[in-house]
Amino acid sequence: MAMLWLLVLIVFYHGTSSNGVVTNVSNRPDVVNVGAILSHLSIIGKVAKVAIEAAVEDVNSDPDVLAGTKINLTMQDSNYSGFLGIVEALQFMEKDTVAIIGPQLSVTAHVISHIANELQVPLLSYSATDPTLSPLQFPFFVRTAQSDLFQMAAIAEIVDYYGWKEVIAVYVDDDHGRNGIAALGDKLAERRCKISFKAPMPAEVNRDQITDVLVKVALSESRIIVLHTYAGSGPDVIKVAESLGMMGVGYVWIATNWLSTNLDTDPQLTSDATENFEGIITLRMYTPDSELKRKFVSRWSNLSSGKSINGAFGLSTYGLYAYDTVWLLAHAIDAFFNQGGIISFSNDSRLTELKGGSMNLDALSIFNGGNLLLKNILQVNMTGVTGSINFTSDRNFIHPAFEVINVIGVGYRRIGYWSNYSGLSVLPPEILNTKPPNRSSANQRLNSVIWPGQTTDRPRGWAFPNNGRQLRIGVPKRVSYLEIVSQVEGTDTFKGYCIDVFTAAVNLLPYAVPYKLVPFGDGRNNPSDTELVRLITTGVYDAAIGDIAIITNRTRMVDFTQPYIESGLVVVAPVRKSNSSAWAFLRPFTPGLWFSLSTLFFAHKQNTISTLGRLVLIIWLFVVLIINSSYTASLTSILTVQQLSSPVKGIETLISSNDPIGHQQGSFARDYLVEELGIRESRLIPLNSPEEYARALKDGPHGGGVAAVVDERAYVDLFLSTRCEFSIIGQQFTKAGWGFAFPRDSPLAVDMSTAILRLSESGDLQRMHDKWLTRSACTQQGTKLEVDRLQLKSFWGLFVTCGFACLLALCIYLILMLRQFSRHSEELEPSGRSSGSGRVQTFLTFIDEKEEDVKSSSKRRHMEKASIRSTGEDESSHSYSSKRRHMEANSIKSLDISNEV
Repeated sequence: MAMLWLLVLIVFYHGTSSNGVVTNVSNRPDVVNVGAILSHLSIIGKVAKVAIEAAVEDVNSDPDVLAGTKINLTMQDSNYSGFLGIVEALQFMEKDTVAIIGPQLSVTAHVISHIANELQVPLLSYSATDPTLSPLQFPFFVRTAQSDLFQMAAIAEIVDYYGWKEVIAVYVDDDHGRNGIAALGDKLAERRCKISFKAPMPAEVNRDQITDVLVKVALSESRIIVLHTYAGSGPDVIKVAESLGMMGVGYVWIATNWLSTNLDTDPQLTSDATENFEGIITLRMYTPDSELKRKFVSRWSNLSSGKSINGAFGLSTYGLYAYDTVWLLAHAIDAFFNQGGIISFSNDSRLTELKGGSMNLDALSIFNGGNLLLKNILQVNMTGVTGSINFTSDRNFIHPAFEVINVIGVGYRRIGYWSNYSGLSVLPPEILNTKPPNRSSANQRLNSVIWPGQTTDRPRGWAFPNNGRQLRIGVPKRVSYLEIVSQVEGTDTFKGYCIDVFTAAVNLLPYAVPYKLVPFGDGRNNPSDTELVRLITTGVYDAAIGDIAIITNRTRMVDFTQPYIESGLVVVAPVRKSNSSAWAFLRPFTPGLWFSLSTLFFAHKQNTISTLGRLVLIIWLFVVLIINSSYTASLTSILTVQQLSSPVKGIETLISSNDPIGHQQGSFARDYLVEELGIRESRLIPLNSPEEYARALKDGPHGGGVAAVVDERAYVDLFLSTRCEFSIIGQQFTKAGWGFAFPRDSPLAVDMSTAILRLSESGDLQRMHDKWLTRSACTQQGTKLEVDRLQLKSFWGLFVTCGFACLLALCIYLILMLRQFSRHSEELEPSGRSSGSGRVQTFLTFIDEKEEDVKSSSKRRHMEKASIRSTGEDESSHSYSSKRRHMEANSIKSLDISNEV
């Protein structure tokens, strides 16, 4: 920039020094000098020239605008040359110019803005849309149109709206092109999209150069092309693209507003030219409909008549903004004078020091009222042909907006709008500006589009490049669990569950995928899947397939497909089978709950008479039913299902202990146990095969083995399918799945996810799972084993309890009988001289005697007693009879007690 500035000064026009301060004594001079720099023959310049001239004429003919002061406009034709534009700006600076309209090009604006800053002359550009023309760096540069920052934001939202992730940028390699594309990259990044390839072109590009650039574009993967160039060279790019077959089905072209400017300015474009544009989406700066706009548009044909040797031309939005720029400046000058501003100029002391020589630098003077005029320009609040005009704090117009246009046939149609306030919509921005902002995805909408190739189907947005290159897909070279994935020995092919899923998903894609499977690993140990994923980010592999778990640190590096199998971490440990015990019937209830058993026998022994009593009894019987059923069900489970027992109860046991833990070599389980659960790395033992699993588990923590193995569920299911002495302990303590890995924002990952979902819905995914991973032996045992037959040992405790109760009752009964028999014997045989065998026989006869016989004997003795009383026997006989009756009564009472027992 410094060299360019030096060059400008060297070729500076030889002018006359103003010497000292020149001041207008009148507060409002008759004329105010305003300059304009534009390319008269350019598509934008020829429209702007007519619009600016018309605006100056309108301002000068309205005495209410400047109160009699006229604008003296001087136009300079830069003729597409940035250098000439700089020289012309310097010429204006020595003629007491208070403001310059222009320059037309952003490249020129960057240099002239340095001059404007030094000499404090405002620049008002209606077409220099480079977003890096910042007010912080160039305070005297004022953009009077929409910045490309908002145009690129609109393009980014369109890309995101259609679900594309990568675009190719074709642009002119100057400040306008580079800075615009840089802004596009920033806006795409906000939506997790990106520019995958940048294709710069020279500012003055020829057909061969365009061809070279587009051939590189055609070899790229993305088919979304953003073309950011000038209205003059843009059509040439599209024409070459048409000849290369890049305007057909599958391609998407998004052109910045150079294309809408062409369409507006040259409505008589040939049908051949518009056919080249068919299907392109372009943007146009939005200007709302108004009475002022309609009047100016109706005047345009007369204003532009005879202004071009090539015939009439149309009015573009740049013409509307150029017209309003003059009016904005007129209102600012009027406010400048109303505030007492005086047009005066003074020498730049720094240039005065360079006085002498042939450059006449002291001819350049500083506009003393420049700051006041700039302040009034930024404070203008007016309504023009482009709508409401006032600036925000960052010097952009409020509510910037663009029309979204689809070129079709020999014309075009508007498919929607973009506004910085409301995003994409089919409603005009001025309607949405009166409502609360709603940028939700559901509220973003555009009408249907006819894409290149005359199709209405949304293009996929990418394709495999036609460069003959195959995708290098990394596959782990496993040494165990070969059912999942393995390399066929002696070949470069692979087989297994993961391979079948990948192949089936690829076959469902609507396009061919050229790929080559590349083994990853040394073949001696299972490789690290995390390292395989990392190699995708370095470009070693284009994708990776296999038993790759989708975990957090890997998702930071790549994009995964939809999981095709669930597989979280579980604990595997040795288990001991334990059948139900002899006292299993005591286990259904806790000791406290055994009280409920009493309800089975004592809840309803009394007669129920009242209705309320019956109601209570019904409810109570229902409670008894539930308790009885619960006990029966629980006892049935205990007696008929074998139980597993293990000293390891789950992952919590392993965390709290110091026993060694096994894990699969290369699995993410090691990192999870160390980083997430805080288990010391010294406790972890890497194992490489199911055989090593079994040996380490059998040896145990005290025999050089491990207490348990932590691994993914899919591997564990295969391991347990042939080893019933081990089992999963506790619950699965992580949720994960396996997926295929692709580079970040890869569109292939999205399409593969869709294919995997289709496989799942059709049942093909389950059939492949059953083919490779399902085994019939022990895979379903979990925490319970198979149902077994009932055995005697399950009930011997119950029988012992019952037998003990019977024996106890029998003993009590015999004791009572012996006691009663003893009394009975004393009554019948007072002498007690009967033999032993006779007493036993008598005892057995006594026990066998019926209750009725005892009662009959008692009645007979009672009658005898009454007879004796009536005859008046002697006292001794009476005494003996009373004693006998007393003994018989005791005997009957004893029999009654025995009967009750």
